[in-house]
Amino acid sequence: MSSDDGNIFEDRTEESGDLIAASSALLTLLLSTCSVEKFMSELATLAADVVVPAASCGITARSNGHPVTVATSDPRAAQVDEVQYGENEGPCLETLNTGAVMDVPDLTAEARWPRYRPHALQQGVRSSLSIPLTVGETTVGALNLYGFTERAFAAAARAHLETFAGQATTALALLMRNIEQEERSGQLERALTSRSTIDQAIGVLMEQQHCTAEAAFQLLRTHSQNNNIKLRELAADIIERTAGRATTPGGRFATPVHAGKGSPRAGR
Repeated sequence: MSSDDGNIFEDRTEESGDLIAASSALLTLLLSTCSVEKFMSELATLAADVVVPAASCGITARSNGHPVTVATSDPRAAQVDEVQYGENEGPCLETLNTGAVMDVPDLTAEARWPRYRPHALQQGVRSSLSIPLTVGETTVGALNLYGFTERAFAAAARAHLETFAGQATTALALLMRNIEQEERSGQLERALTSRSTIDQAIGVLMEQQHCTAEAAFQLLRTHSQNNNIKLRELAADIIERTAGRATTPGGRFATPVHAGKGSPRAGR
């Protein structure tokens, strides 16, 4: 075997390892949570890491008949999703409406969705892959992957992502089967509320720290992980203090604009 052949096999092993790790993490998540909100949030992050380099991922579902993003791996995915909702066109909506996979290898050469396309290109998107999440015969959501190079989801990457999406759909079906309808609806509503709260907190930090949405999101996430605080609770604390209202007992964020150990500005 030549050294070149060896490199090929090493690359394939690395790609398979990403899928194996994500699948293992998905199983652990299913066994450890009864929350649709947490499952969707972690699912977006896991899916983004299935490919190398990592993509941005958003999960689209319907709420009161309207498409909404219930979880994202980063703010850019949410922004690209929102463009599609606003323009009422785009690959994630096609997948949600038809249940078909939408593969966009080169957005610069794409003729579909003329209102969506320039906005996505402005966000740096060069390729995308939207995969249906189907429970039974119903498409309950769309897993949207956004790549920042052309053909980011070539044959091997697409195969891995479709395999992972199938596993995720099965896990989601099992999770939903074990949750009462009323509780499931309430958790989805809280997930949407949490997404809105987090987005507002990102806006506050962007203004205070003079940084991008991606940097603000990373500050929130790092502080949340380092201090074992749920992301939505941390975001609510920031909004409450910015609005001048009293926070909950044991407030975690007395001076969010000051840098220091454990504060969102630290590590900027």
